[in-house]
Amino acid sequence: MRKIVLMMSVSLDGFIEGPGREIDWHLVDDELHRHFNEQLRAMGGFLDGRVTYELMAGFWPTADSDPSSAGPVAEFAGIWRDMPKIVYSRTLERADWNTTIRREVDVDEIKALKAQPGGDLVLGGADLASSFMRHDLIDEYRVYIHPVLIGRGKPLFPASDARTGLRLAETRTFGNGVVLLRHERPAAAPPE
Repeated sequence: MRKIVLMMSVSLDGFIEGPGREIDWHLVDDELHRHFNEQLRAMGGFLDGRVTYELMAGFWPTADSDPSSAGPVAEFAGIWRDMPKIVYSRTLERADWNTTIRREVDVDEIKALKAQPGGDLVLGGADLASSFMRHDLIDEYRVYIHPVLIGRGKPLFPASDARTGLRLAETRTFGNGVVLLRHERPAAAPPE
């Protein structure tokens, strides 16, 4: 069964974007971008909220045709265009580049997607992640912590009374100081 994987970059103080939606503090160099490409190329699809989808769709469809884009940036443009995408939005009317629009998170539909063959499904967007967390649908958390404090903005994790136990599966430090913390849901004990 494939997994739902939340992959997000955060500041050291836990924000995914600044108060004006700025993400200019992300330290994505060639090493980190190559890592992202390697991870995302193996995925079976992107699950995005509207804001994340529109941010991606505003740049990546033609990024590899820009002469200043080379190496991992140009490579990711092809990965993004070709990957099946589901965007969750109540307002988006149309989406291109191998994208399906869904109005709501349907737990049964997500479970059916997980049961299909193929690569894992990568989840993007804090609001959508919050909804998936409420429904207990996230299997793995890949949090990329950037060595910067931005003070305020949108937090990755909303306040919640829920408690989810996780197991540290991997850590990795990149040359630019970004640290990956990868946590998984503990495997269920087999029935006795």
